[in-house]
Amino acid sequence: MLQTLHIENIAVIKCVDIEFDTGLTVLTGETGAGKSILIDSVNLLLGGKFNRELIRAGQTTAHVSALFSALGEDAMQELCQADIPIDPEERCVRISRSVSADGKSIFRIEGRPVTAATVRKIGQLLLNIHGQNDNQTLLQKSAHLQLLDAMGTPDEMREEYANAYREMMACRAELERLTKSDAETMRRSEMLTYQIKDIASAKLKAGEEEDLLARRVKLQNAEKIRKQVNLVVTALDARDKNGSVAYLLNRSAAALRQLAVVIPEAQSLSEQLESMMYDARDVAEQVISWCDDDEYDDPTAALDAIEGRLDVISRLKRKYGESVQAVIAFAENAKRELDELEGAKDRIEELTTQMKALRQRCLDSAKRLTEQRLTLAHEIADRIHEELAFLDMPKVRFSVSLRPTADFTATGCDDVEFLISTNPGQELMPLIKIASGGELARLMLAIKSVLNDRDGVGCVVFDEVDTGISGKTSRKVGIRLRQMAKNVQVVCITHSAQIASLADTHARISKQEEHGMMETDVTVLDEDGRIEEIARILGGIEITAAQRQAAKEMIDERLTL
Repeated sequence: MLQTLHIENIAVIKCVDIEFDTGLTVLTGETGAGKSILIDSVNLLLGGKFNRELIRAGQTTAHVSALFSALGEDAMQELCQADIPIDPEERCVRISRSVSADGKSIFRIEGRPVTAATVRKIGQLLLNIHGQNDNQTLLQKSAHLQLLDAMGTPDEMREEYANAYREMMACRAELERLTKSDAETMRRSEMLTYQIKDIASAKLKAGEEEDLLARRVKLQNAEKIRKQVNLVVTALDARDKNGSVAYLLNRSAAALRQLAVVIPEAQSLSEQLESMMYDARDVAEQVISWCDDDEYDDPTAALDAIEGRLDVISRLKRKYGESVQAVIAFAENAKRELDELEGAKDRIEELTTQMKALRQRCLDSAKRLTEQRLTLAHEIADRIHEELAFLDMPKVRFSVSLRPTADFTATGCDDVEFLISTNPGQELMPLIKIASGGELARLMLAIKSVLNDRDGVGCVVFDEVDTGISGKTSRKVGIRLRQMAKNVQVVCITHSAQIASLADTHARISKQEEHGMMETDVTVLDEDGRIEEIARILGGIEITAAQRQAAKEMIDERLTL
């Protein structure tokens, strides 16, 4: 609901603060007092077009702000999506707009700068204006289906369709992915087949490149290795030379064993020398094995073979990965993709069967939704006709149009739109095309009376809903406004005593001259003030006792309605 409204430097308003209460609030005043300026200010606040002429004479900036409370779930969700934190307990939000004579405009929500689009999107969930300048969801075709469903389409029926629709769309997306053009699939298959064969022909092994590089280094130094190996073997264990280390160690160990008879500790030294001999022979055997490889018989041919193999690996790395392991992984992935492409035909057949079943499931569910909506459409139309008749508009026709959509949508197969005909013989037309004014405001009152608060908006403003009517019809309009105000906050600008006398809160808009300029003021009236204002609306130049008595009776009558 609208809790407070602050206006600065808008037309004849210098500075006005208005507090609103629940129920029905009416605003009355002399013609030209500034009632329409209030509506212009609210429209401006909620993203309406800015006219520089609205800024008060002599001023360069203007400002409008409002505090909304008791926010509905839709508004809370929209604010959350706009990344504007709102206390879930307080459920209040402050919106402001500052404009300047140079055309600049700044919107803020909870003190944060936001775009006009954001304010318009959130504003339509907070407040609706019906009258000369409309700004409400009822005139938006996109909201009509939601409003229709809110009147009685079971949640489980909509959820059943939504689940089937999501599954069908997921199946359709996978099917479309798999059923790309045959040429593209064939090209991809041929490329994968070539890549797999290209890699497979090389018979790569993990760690192979490192091993080849190490072998290459050895072969590049084959002569040096052979020379040094021969030197080491000759020195350590040349069996045909008595001067080798192994020979000398063996002779020394034998000599010490001869002495062990007379010198016992010589035995351990002999064994130590014998162990050293075996170590020398082991080293010699290990070193000589370095030259046992056949590659050392023809190192040039072996090097050529290694270089060729490294070239193959290098080529594959340039094409498929940074290492042998990466190339092997590429081939494995290619095999999986090729298997998927080759198995796509079976999967396509499976998905096609599944798609057929899901489409039928959606169709059946959508059909049930359509039947429910058609029933609701007739019920709503009948009830709105009753409301229009009550409001002395029996010639006005209202209808809910349901046309099939070209394809399934997230909400079914129904294109819903509210249609109206305001004159006999006139064809039904969309609400948005009906001329604005008091007639449209009364039409919206009838629709709102039936829909009640199903659109989730906490405040409804009717601007001069009494235009073109008087007497009994005005009283009926007031009765409906009062009834509506039991469920949603209603603010009404009116010239009708029949409507004003039914309000829970009555504020008078007046204009007076201050320092050579006209200024508008808003005063909430007490009981006596209400009687005087209603009498003024009823009377002529002078207010009589009879008019005051009539005003009092009209005010008292509201308690019985």
